Amino acid sequence: MSDTQITITLPDGSKRQYAAGATIKDVAASIGPKLARDAVGGILNPQDGNDEIIDVHTPLKGDCGLKIITVNKPEGLEVLRHSASHVMASAVQRLFPGTQVTFGPAVENGFYYDFKRDEGFTPDDLEKIEAEMKKIVEANQPFVRAEMSRDEAKALFAAKGETFKVEHIDSIPVDATITTYTHGDWVDLCRGPHVPATGLIKAFKLMSVAGAYWKGDEKNPMLARVYGTAFWDQKALDEHLSKLEEAKKRDHRKVGKELDLFSFHPVAPAMPFFHAKGAFIYNQLIEFIRGYYRVLGFDEVITPQIVDMDLFKRSGHYDHYRENMFLCDVDGREFGVKPMNCPGHTLIYSNEKRSYRDLPFRVADFCRLHRYERSGVTAGLTRVRSFAQDDAHIFCREDQIAEEIGTQIAMMKDIFGHFGMESQVGFATRPQQSLGTEAELSASEREAWDQVWMRAEGSLKDVLDSEKLTYTTHKGDGAFYGPKIDFRVKDAIDRWHQLSTVQLDFGLPRRFDLSYVNHEGGESRPVMVHRAMLGSIERFMGILIEHTGGDFPLWLAPVQVRIIGITDENALYATEIQKKLQSLGVRAKVDHRNEKLGFKIRDAEMHKIPVVLVVGKKEQEARSVSVRWRKRGDLGVMQLDPAISLVLQAAAIPSPGEALMGRVQEVARL
Repeated sequence: MSDTQITITLPDGSKRQYAAGATIKDVAASIGPKLARDAVGGILNPQDGNDEIIDVHTPLKGDCGLKIITVNKPEGLEVLRHSASHVMASAVQRLFPGTQVTFGPAVENGFYYDFKRDEGFTPDDLEKIEAEMKKIVEANQPFVRAEMSRDEAKALFAAKGETFKVEHIDSIPVDATITTYTHGDWVDLCRGPHVPATGLIKAFKLMSVAGAYWKGDEKNPMLARVYGTAFWDQKALDEHLSKLEEAKKRDHRKVGKELDLFSFHPVAPAMPFFHAKGAFIYNQLIEFIRGYYRVLGFDEVITPQIVDMDLFKRSGHYDHYRENMFLCDVDGREFGVKPMNCPGHTLIYSNEKRSYRDLPFRVADFCRLHRYERSGVTAGLTRVRSFAQDDAHIFCREDQIAEEIGTQIAMMKDIFGHFGMESQVGFATRPQQSLGTEAELSASEREAWDQVWMRAEGSLKDVLDSEKLTYTTHKGDGAFYGPKIDFRVKDAIDRWHQLSTVQLDFGLPRRFDLSYVNHEGGESRPVMVHRAMLGSIERFMGILIEHTGGDFPLWLAPVQVRIIGITDENALYATEIQKKLQSLGVRAKVDHRNEKLGFKIRDAEMHKIPVVLVVGKKEQEARSVSVRWRKRGDLGVMQLDPAISLVLQAAAIPSPGEALMGRVQEVARL
């Protein structure tokens, strides 16, 4: 440790002095023996929204805020799982000598490690690996952090035959500190974080094996990726495994096939074919969003799908997205199928001269987009190559940023409320490769771009604070043209999905030289807000299917009402009801099959039909129906017209809520 003193600020506001190089373990020990025993890591400067976790071994080199993480805390799961991945890798190399290790990070809900082993791994191998992991855990081996030079690290791993590690060391920045972690006699190149010892890894399970290319490049060797998960105790692990079983039942690919919603075919890889029922849900979601557009003043536009790539070169997307574009040659010029709408919307904005009185200018676009996703990452509706977004862009003055983005945030909350989804907020800042970092720019140009990014990030942070939102900062995760606010939502089985985004862009208006006539008669540059609520309609539909298990609310159900006649004598009355409902826009079907009533009712339940209307002789004579409402039970016999009114009310697409409407009206008054 150094003689230099550093100040550590704890969550209660108290400050403590330590020698530079002290660790979280040292801080915990100075507070009390129990905390020292239970500490597994810490969050630096948590008051800044920082979510970076370090382990108890990492030296603290300067003044900082510190929140100590102890065992059994959710924040420490990342540390626990990363440590479990190391235990798994050491077990693999014990059992299968000659296997090389590559990377083994913690990921959401678990961890993985990539191995180079020509034979791969079988389910029986996973059981053997788990058994060997238990021995390592029982040995309670401490994780020991060490720093070494680049040459020392290369020599160490070259001697072990770890060619992938040696290659990776060459890619580490020259000014970076190279660290290793050792438990027992097993060592790996690693930045951490890790728990103090293997004995803390009490509940784990290896889940599956998949293929993965070294560094994600198809030109590189194929590796075997072993997935696993770990929790602080067996009860939490059992609950997680139970949710995974429920997730299998709800898998949108399985439910989509059962309900005849969509299919995929080799003629169009990763591009879904929506059947009639699926197309109904798809279009209902679009109409649902259009209801918000009418209230919030968005004009819907249609833009070309195939454009000259000069447009995307000017916007900067070509440099960042070229590998994900479908390109073609047209009359000797390079064209492509557009992967996003924003460059086209700048052309609509610049098509006429605009005044400060014209702003905000809001445009929305449901046009199809195409991105080349690698076959290894496509997954049903949640990762496709052809899709549409509820995409919109707002061109506004800087003094309108808070009002516009605040309204979009209110819209997000309102939308997710209709689907019963809890949300979390993230704030993503400037990435390493972004507008203004191009090598050909002069120092003064880069400095100007730095100022642009600072203004954009400051403006978004001000909105988040004014809206009193709790958020997590994700440094370097912004779009290449601007910082962003992301919303994640939690589904019915407690999984989180990133959906909505609001991105603040000072860059594209500069690149396209957009302007408006300001109050003084001169020219000013607008700010551009990129915004998507559901995101990709395809992806949201996949998430929604799993959230509901295919048990859609009545307004989204592909078949909203099924009418069952008890005997053939009731067929004409059942058909009359069907036609009346259809004339009112309700999707109704009659079950004419020659089956018993109980069978037909059970079949409607199995197919998750929201409303079943049963008619027999008495109902026909009285012009009534027996109403069975899914999730509400048997509502008894009702006269036909009131029953239809009840269905119509529930079948209506939800409207924006009172809170959002109140906000819109207040803004209008201002």
